[in-house]
Amino acid sequence: MQLFRKIVSLQLIYHSLMLIFNKKIELVAHLLTASKPETTIGFVPTMGALHQGHLSLLEESLRNNTISIISIFVNPTQFNNPEDLDKYPRTLEKDIEKVKTVSNKIIVFAPSIKDIYKGNTISQHFDFEGIENQMEGKFRTGHFDGVGTIVKRLFEIVKPTNAYFGEKDFQQLQIIKKLVYKLKIPVNVIGCPIFREKNGLAMSSRNELLTEKERAAATIIYKTLLEAKNRFATKSTKSIADWVTQTFQTNPTFQLEYFQIADEATLLPCIKKSKHKKYRAFIAVFVNKIRLIDTISLN
Repeated sequence: MQLFRKIVSLQLIYHSLMLIFNKKIELVAHLLTASKPETTIGFVPTMGALHQGHLSLLEESLRNNTISIISIFVNPTQFNNPEDLDKYPRTLEKDIEKVKTVSNKIIVFAPSIKDIYKGNTISQHFDFEGIENQMEGKFRTGHFDGVGTIVKRLFEIVKPTNAYFGEKDFQQLQIIKKLVYKLKIPVNVIGCPIFREKNGLAMSSRNELLTEKERAAATIIYKTLLEAKNRFATKSTKSIADWVTQTFQTNPTFQLEYFQIADEATLLPCIKKSKHKKYRAFIAVFVNKIRLIDTISLN
């Protein structure tokens, strides 16, 4: 019994040894001492309220890197709506416990706004060659400047070898790839598959704000995307968009913000289909002022 207690005690101590940094200077100092020439760093930037999709990114990082780091930081500069920023779930303690279920060797970086922005919470302006003006960019003024600003700063702090992002935010993924290319940042940006709930709803931190009834009803979003994919083979993009609009007009629980079929590479709307291009359907929907987005590959 005494030996068992010692083992349990040692396990608890080891479990509590997860490295959590709140200041960038401390994280940088640790990485300088922990890194060797052959060390690879995997990085998963998040805004917290973690779900299985985030954890799958961490698992991918652990499989392919010497060191894995997750940042948990609700970035104010990418919110064009102050109410949305205020409502965004902040669950740091729960998030840390979820990270531990993957591995207690993962480093958590949870900085303050002051530490990241040094009292100047303003976005840098970026030219993403027009992809920032499509879809999310049309409806969220300055959003991608905020995304570019925080991702650039985090990359400068962490200096990752590989960075992992979910494909649910596919436009954001393309923005970050463009950022890395234009600024010549030495990091591999890796997109990972969307994780979905049992009813097909794309996993999102904002799902935590939905009631059980809203969460169940939100399956309409994925079902609509699946049907759009079915229709894409034989129907025009305009007829598909009209059908999507009508579908949500008959469901008063939801407010459709946009639906767009776009070229994966340029994110420009698909007017006439080409066999040589890849297309995606993108959608944004409000459920009781909670904004949900989703996407699906069409070919």
